[in-house]
Amino acid sequence: MSRVKPLCVLSTSIALALLFISSASAAETTLTVHVDKPGIKISPVLYGIFFEEINRAGEGGLYGEMVQNRSFEDDRGDRDHKPTKAPAWSLVLDENAKATMTIDNSHPLNAHNPHALKLDVVNAGHHAGVANEGFRGMAVSQGASYALSFYARCSEHLKGPIEVSLQSKDGTVLGSAAVNGIGGDWKQFRATLNSNRTNASARLVLSVNSSGTLWLDDVSLFPAKTWKNRPNGLRPDLAEMLFAMKPSFNRFPGGCYVEGNRLANAFRWKNSIGELSERPGHWNLWGYRSTDGLGYYEYLQMCEDLGTEPLFVINCGMSHEEQSAQMRLPVANVDEYLQDALDAIEYANGPVESKWGGLRAKAGHPAPFNLKYMEVGNENSGPVYEQRYKLFYDAIKAKYPDIKLVANAPVKSRPMDILDEHYYSTPEFFMANADRYDKYDRAKSPKIYVGEYAVTQGCGKGNLRAAIGEAAFMAGMERNSDVVVMASYAPLFVHYAWRQWNPNAINFDGARAYGTPSYHLQKMFSRDRGDVILGLDFDAPKVKSSSKHGAIGVGTWLTQAEYKDIKVTQGDKVLFQSDFSKDHKGWRTRGGLWQVNEGALQQTSEREDVRAIAGDKSWKDYTLTLKARKIGGAEGFLILFNVQNDGVKSWWNIGGWGNSRHALEIEGIADEGVAGKIEAGRWYDIRIETRDGRIRCYLDDKLIHDVNQGAVRAMYAGASHVQASGDVILKVVNQAETPQSVRIALTGNVGKVTSGAASVLTSQDQMDENSLEEPEKVVPKDV
Repeated sequence: MSRVKPLCVLSTSIALALLFISSASAAETTLTVHVDKPGIKISPVLYGIFFEEINRAGEGGLYGEMVQNRSFEDDRGDRDHKPTKAPAWSLVLDENAKATMTIDNSHPLNAHNPHALKLDVVNAGHHAGVANEGFRGMAVSQGASYALSFYARCSEHLKGPIEVSLQSKDGTVLGSAAVNGIGGDWKQFRATLNSNRTNASARLVLSVNSSGTLWLDDVSLFPAKTWKNRPNGLRPDLAEMLFAMKPSFNRFPGGCYVEGNRLANAFRWKNSIGELSERPGHWNLWGYRSTDGLGYYEYLQMCEDLGTEPLFVINCGMSHEEQSAQMRLPVANVDEYLQDALDAIEYANGPVESKWGGLRAKAGHPAPFNLKYMEVGNENSGPVYEQRYKLFYDAIKAKYPDIKLVANAPVKSRPMDILDEHYYSTPEFFMANADRYDKYDRAKSPKIYVGEYAVTQGCGKGNLRAAIGEAAFMAGMERNSDVVVMASYAPLFVHYAWRQWNPNAINFDGARAYGTPSYHLQKMFSRDRGDVILGLDFDAPKVKSSSKHGAIGVGTWLTQAEYKDIKVTQGDKVLFQSDFSKDHKGWRTRGGLWQVNEGALQQTSEREDVRAIAGDKSWKDYTLTLKARKIGGAEGFLILFNVQNDGVKSWWNIGGWGNSRHALEIEGIADEGVAGKIEAGRWYDIRIETRDGRIRCYLDDKLIHDVNQGAVRAMYAGASHVQASGDVILKVVNQAETPQSVRIALTGNVGKVTSGAASVLTSQDQMDENSLEEPEKVVPKDV
């Protein structure tokens, strides 16, 4: 017996609930599932998650710590980098109390935690203390308990206990305790605070009723009940949302977070294990400080509790902003990073008798975590990465041959077990790339991990239209999961008050959380997985794309270059012609160092994603010509056209990906690109012709690309078979504005056919989003 489960249906139209029809009447489209023609096996680890410490995903989010700046290291400090302020902390004084609060390093708790909070109380008999607001308010619940710990010492004049309490903004006490025994030496104290009411914006207060000096450090507050009741654990509601996704793996802890702006603030796992008060923490390139309380051990424990395979990303000695310098010093400091990789595997998998396995056991986990995957670097490329991947591959495979290594850029010197590819673009881009892997060279090319992907343009803060585009792409990945063996949406979390990246799957504040339509899409695809792909005939109708148009521009990526003789024509009409005789007036620049020199527009920084844009967004069907010369750096030229949004990729990338490939990065185009590089010091002639959605790109009068931004399919689909139950799973996506009628046919010896439940993700408008106020506006509904 075959039971048809049309479980994953997405649409811009509510009427798609009528998609599955049983009558024999004529239909616009027939979807034929060949149950008797099983195809490839679906990768058992296809759908996973990617956790990066960004947007306060951990600090103030999934990590259960409720105190912000618990160790008083969160101020970047003065010229000598000494903290002078205490972010998230404030004085709390009775009406007649007098006290001061300062940052002090005269008697540190330990070498890794050099600064403490010093409270000087002037007059006895009046309460004076300090309060921590948490991460824009501490959310406490009536009847819940909270575990407080802190280190303290005091001057000999200070008398009486420290009163610790949870309070509302107006000072109403929600729960309190008294802590005695404070003396002249550092000592850790603990207390339990029981909240007598619910409050989403509470604060933690520590106060005294005596004159004298009190020093505090490593002040920590956790819910007594963390997820799985782990000490130093996770916020339960956010962890449950991850668990509901049924991820097969977890890539952590980044992302760019692993690289750091510079190696000085890169994530180093050895600093993230051991006693919390002795973890030094580090500045995060996303604009805040990480305590590293959510460290390597906690990540591995999280993976085990989620039932996922850990995929650890190790820094290979390359940082986000120093890649150009590192290209001139290709093997600087690589040994320590290589040793970090080997030791990380031993920490996760080694016996308790080993050095690092013993430290894992000491932390509370004698059994190995069975780490199987390690990614070498993040979004690194070029000759430096080629050299370092080779070194990492040889050393790791020699000692741990079963570890699967993930490369984050194509390399030639050593095999790639898996290659990580990232995609951020428009819904149309993902639809156009739904068939990207259909013709993949399975014999000569590596397995693929789509480690980061999301619709990031035209998506609001995460709307239905974004999920529609991603669903079309996901159906293609699943159909080709003999190639695409792993995939993870990114980013995963965002605190509403710290949005460094948009959109994100899970949005939250201190008390509430919701999933975007993309989050629910991930749940649907992951929850309902078949074992094998079934053959599918589906001639979906086409929807014509609108003709593209927009402004023009030039740019660079980790490269210095100059441009001149920039001209835009429309037939015999000249729309634009550059004049760099004096300045670059009329050009809108984004980053970099732009100047005019000898009739050319020069960009002389070596930063990523630098642009200068000119012209009218209404321009269409034009020819752009210019000359370009590389001065120095890693790659080639970015030639922008059809620009509607200055911050969105819409360009011909010439000599990109470490100066190895030319490709179009523009919505609605699935372009693999062609091999090619750019030489420094010579002028290139560049021409781009756009006509009725057709784009032709020439380099020195040689045609490099000839593509069409034509019609896209109205619908996308996939089918799979669950061998144990006999279920047939259909995943159907309707991206058109109108309902589509489809007849479903099964071929082969299917026996008796019954209908399973259908789950539909849809809404009144494709731009609809969820929010903290309306968390279930766009959620799957069973029909």
